[in-house]
Amino acid sequence: MAAYEYLYLVTYDISDPKRWRRVFKLMKGYGDWLQLSVFQCRLSRKRHAELIALLDGIIHHTEDHVLIINVGPAESVKPQVVSLGKEFEVLERQPVIV
Repeated sequence: MAAYEYLYLVTYDISDPKRWRRVFKLMKGYGDWLQLSVFQCRLSRKRHAELIALLDGIIHHTEDHVLIINVGPAESVKPQVVSLGKEFEVLERQPVIV
């Protein structure tokens, strides 16, 4: 049985371009890129804790800001999203290669 997962929106405002690139590369391993500094992630509790720990080690707490928004259980959540332009799709379950 798969680990219980939640859907998260992760947004960030990183003041230094080098740190921004590090955060962007990290986030690509945890979710789908939606916009410049916005990712949609489907995470178990363990992957959520890993992501927080890794982000915490990259950002400067007095200069940067990261928001991790829990949208709800990934299997049952139906986000109410208004999307102008490109279509928004809820992230589906995919295998994780470690």
